[in-house]
Amino acid sequence: MSVFVDMTMSLDGVTAGPEVGRAHPLGLGGGRLHRWIGMGADQDIPNPPTRAGEPEAADEEAAAGMFATTGAVVLGRTMFDVGIDLWGPDGAFEVPAFVVTHRSEPVLVRGATTFTFVTEGIETAVSWAKDAAGDRDVAIVGGARVVDEAVRAGLVDELVVHLVPVVFGEGTRLFDEGPRVRVELEPISAVQTPAATHLRYRVLR
Repeated sequence: MSVFVDMTMSLDGVTAGPEVGRAHPLGLGGGRLHRWIGMGADQDIPNPPTRAGEPEAADEEAAAGMFATTGAVVLGRTMFDVGIDLWGPDGAFEVPAFVVTHRSEPVLVRGATTFTFVTEGIETAVSWAKDAAGDRDVAIVGGARVVDEAVRAGLVDELVVHLVPVVFGEGTRLFDEGPRVRVELEPISAVQTPAATHLRYRVLR
């Protein structure tokens, strides 16, 4: 089992456009960051994504890779709030999901996905996710603040970054608020397509 981060970002580290909310789940213009998985460049509203050309096989493999070994996911409250309308009746993940939040709520079941709200912090969320995942991996899927907290706390074994060839200019940036510590990484793989460079690193402790 490993705990890994899987995030898409621009060359200047932006993971979501500005003004993230239910009207703009990916932030203004944030769909551009996810074109590599076939989402439209201007996908800013909670409707099924439009296609923007068929992804290459390497892009599809990178997208599928997050779920291939994952037994549970960890995400932040904002990502849950703005994403729940997009994900539909199956809840998107189809594995137990643990939402880091300050507001306690009953467990929510969406199809095969069970959302548990964790008010005790990122360490507890990851611990519960490990228990739920069994011998499978735990994926931390965002947003940026949750990833920052997990890396700063030393909870992450691998970083998977899908680097999109655009300088976004504004929005939410990965590691903008952390991790505030030096983290050495060992490159594992790098696959480049016209839409994104898919990078995997092992976190060295």
